[in-house]
Amino acid sequence: MPRRQLTLLPLIAAIFFMVSGGPYGLEEIIQKAGYSRTILILAIVPFIWSLPVALMVGELSAALPEEGGYYAWVRRALGPFWGFQEAWLSLAASIFDMAIYPTIFLLYLKQLWPAAVAGQRYILVGAAVVAACALWNIAGIKAVGDGSSWMMFLLLAPFAVVAVFCLFRAPSGLSTAPTSTQSVNLLGGIVIAMWNYMGWDNASTVAGEVENPQRNYPLALFGALLLIAACYIIPISALWRTGIDPSGFTTGSWVQVARQIAGPALGWAIVLGGMICGLGMNNALVLSYSRVPYAMANDGMLPAVLTRTNAKGVPWISVIVCATAWTACLPLGFDRLIAMDILIYALSLLLEFGALIALRMREPELERPFRIPGGIAVVAGIALGPLFVLGVAMRENGGERAGPLPTLAWGALLLLTGVFVYPLTSRRKQ
Repeated sequence: MPRRQLTLLPLIAAIFFMVSGGPYGLEEIIQKAGYSRTILILAIVPFIWSLPVALMVGELSAALPEEGGYYAWVRRALGPFWGFQEAWLSLAASIFDMAIYPTIFLLYLKQLWPAAVAGQRYILVGAAVVAACALWNIAGIKAVGDGSSWMMFLLLAPFAVVAVFCLFRAPSGLSTAPTSTQSVNLLGGIVIAMWNYMGWDNASTVAGEVENPQRNYPLALFGALLLIAACYIIPISALWRTGIDPSGFTTGSWVQVARQIAGPALGWAIVLGGMICGLGMNNALVLSYSRVPYAMANDGMLPAVLTRTNAKGVPWISVIVCATAWTACLPLGFDRLIAMDILIYALSLLLEFGALIALRMREPELERPFRIPGGIAVVAGIALGPLFVLGVAMRENGGERAGPLPTLAWGALLLLTGVFVYPLTSRRKQ
């Protein structure tokens, strides 16, 4: 059993990077919806999307603070078959997601030092980012948590300066051209907001390493939710005052805004923050995903070698195996396949809320230091909000294709593959 080393503030910082990584990525919402609607979306989405998931994660993490998190909950509540499917979906999704975060790092590094990512160096530097995060994780969860705390501060500080300059030193002469109402795409903005508020269950997989998880998990989840909402809404609210046309926003526009508002130094600070965003998210998610194979190996579903830990309590072989798989996928150049990721995440959430309800029914005597108020009907009702939003998002993005098939078909194929792989793991255990 790993030692409990992760305290409250580092846990909040780790959750911040597992879910958000700061205001980077909000540019497309601003472009699609305009300032006022963006602020409205970012204020409402957490209540129907993030808060229900945070409540679910808070109750289950406090009641069952085990390594593997959501995998352990679903396995206990619904049995080993569904526990395996939950882990399979998570690890499959990680193949797509973990190719994204080094790309964010490289996108901003290119602005700072274009030659560093020219040609084949792009893949080499991306692999170096993954390797650095793996080594950082092998140094221990305390190192990851403390590093996340510092990176969170360094990332958010330039946006605080942007907000102050927008409020008190907004320059004249910036474009004030109105955004055409014909270009407003509220549903597209909502889908992007979902991505920027997604991943609360990732923090659950290190529950066995969190100090006083019964107290710290609920506090960290709600603290991170407030922090993330604030770091989204405050800079955009301040930016609205300047009159900069939102229809011109694209990825990287925060850099141009910072340079316009306060000069080149702040622009470079935003660039460095973008690199920190990619590094911090990759680092925190290495921490999260690497505990799933470790927990499965402890249950006999994967080779026992994955259970080996170092002196810091880190499952270092699991970290290396996961990092190797993610590095191998970097040359494939995955774009964010929204429909596929939404399908995978929807199925995972369905199993997690199913575990919450099943444990309420089957183990009413289970000690729950944090408990969602109300009975089964209330818990089931809380699950409807996120699942409804997921359904809307799948409808919006269901037409995306990857090669010859729609991405939803690839997602369904991935799910069926997990069903056929499970008997192999159960035979290994026997």
